[in-house]
Amino acid sequence: MLDNETLSTQTLVRGQEIHVQHGRQKVLENVDLSVERNEIVTLIGPNGSGKTTLVRALLGLEKIQKGKVHRLKNIKLGYTPQTLAIDRTLPINVRRFLEMSGVTDQSKLRAMLDEVNVPDVWHREMRLLSGGELKRVLLARALLREPDFLALDEPMANVDVHGQIEFYDLIYRIRDDRGCGVLLVSHDLHMVMSATDRVVCLNGHICCSGSPGDVSRDPAYLELFGEAGTTVTVYSHKHDHHHA
Repeated sequence: MLDNETLSTQTLVRGQEIHVQHGRQKVLENVDLSVERNEIVTLIGPNGSGKTTLVRALLGLEKIQKGKVHRLKNIKLGYTPQTLAIDRTLPINVRRFLEMSGVTDQSKLRAMLDEVNVPDVWHREMRLLSGGELKRVLLARALLREPDFLALDEPMANVDVHGQIEFYDLIYRIRDDRGCGVLLVSHDLHMVMSATDRVVCLNGHICCSGSPGDVSRDPAYLELFGEAGTTVTVYSHKHDHHHA
């Protein structure tokens, strides 16, 4: 059940006791998750743990069998999917892809590409973009909606380590400049734990959640990820300001 109700001004999206079942397979069971304004929440878990399903449920794109999803009234949503199927027989360039968002102001579109640091792909065909360029163009299109809540499903997949670090810095700047809430999905433990405000570990249900440091020491987290869970602080975001 989707309910666009009046939440507190800080709470953007809240899922309560979410259950999702595909046929006889239980995908999510009794999941609670909320995202606040000015917060980056990272959803981690193994493949098949229901991360994408949960994101889609919070966005209203996935039917839930039980529970409720509350969203702030008149909320603006931005979403980048995990994958994008591009028909190689139907070439489409970046400019046209961005215009399909409904925004046609050329100066605004170019400014958005500048913001995500790919200003030179304007006339490039989507199918010829590198993995990192494609992720940034998808982000640009999501940002054209001026979202309050930004959901990014595996935004660092197929991007090298240097590109991942730059992308995390970009997400922090977007959050700070726009004041939006961000839900970021990842299974790359080595990058996410020190680059987020809150971590939620999912495996069909919420295994544990909290600050990156607390989760990295949680027995449930260590049981799920084993030795991988002990080496997760490769990247630490640094800045010279404080968040509200």
